[in-house]
Amino acid sequence: MHSPGLHNHTVTVACCQVAPKLADVAYNQQLSERAIRDAAQAGAQIIVLPELVQSGYVFVDKAQAQQLAETTEGATLQLWHRLAKELDVLIVGGFCERGETQQLYNSAALIDRSGVLGVYRKAHLWDAEGQVFSAGDAPPMLIKTVHGVLAVMICYDLEFPEWVRLPALAGADLLCAPVNWPDGPRPQGERPAEIIRVQANASVNRLFIAVCDRAGTERGVDWVGGSVIVDADGYPLTPSLRQANAAEGLLLATINLAQARDKRVSANNDIHQDRRPELYATGQV
Repeated sequence: MHSPGLHNHTVTVACCQVAPKLADVAYNQQLSERAIRDAAQAGAQIIVLPELVQSGYVFVDKAQAQQLAETTEGATLQLWHRLAKELDVLIVGGFCERGETQQLYNSAALIDRSGVLGVYRKAHLWDAEGQVFSAGDAPPMLIKTVHGVLAVMICYDLEFPEWVRLPALAGADLLCAPVNWPDGPRPQGERPAEIIRVQANASVNRLFIAVCDRAGTERGVDWVGGSVIVDADGYPLTPSLRQANAAEGLLLATINLAQARDKRVSANNDIHQDRRPELYATGQV
């Protein structure tokens, strides 16, 4: 399936499944620093943190979120930049962002040793998030880094195949997604559907996806704890932290980005070139 002509381009990716505390920014900064250092010591070059790891997620109201929000020049992103520079790693982490006009965004920053490469604002808001955040209106962030072309989106964004398809068609090698997946009922023995959808998105796009979920309980909400790193065939690369029965933990995988650049699924098929978008619009309603 994979082209022998493609050069290997391996990189080690970590997802740090941690349990931030709501409204305790100082604690969360210490938590993220410890997680980043542990991941770097384990050999990670790209480190993904959960959604809103800077602030916590289940806000009492918008006023509380306003008090916790930071700009891109705030202390948390400055800390992550210092760590990225010291450890020579790339960090993707979620934070509660105060925008230029005081609007709040559920955002994720992509940071390397040079500084903030970009900030993505969540476009698809889940449940009560719309009462706190404004929705981002830019496409998924896509940035060329020293490790390859990285895309970033957040949690509920992954539920929209069209959204994931955008960076895949634009040449992304790896999609990094900070998430907070609220746990819910499912048939006995079934895996969380959130993980299954990530695997499907990876497979139909031949794209690596690294999803970092969170742990802990916050204001009565439990979390899936479903961090996963999926290869370009759609298969998880490591046992899940759920299977290991660990609330917090580090997920680590070394991936060959060249596999995401080969979209062939048989000797005669290319999963992107075989698309026929002129037919897909005929059923519009």
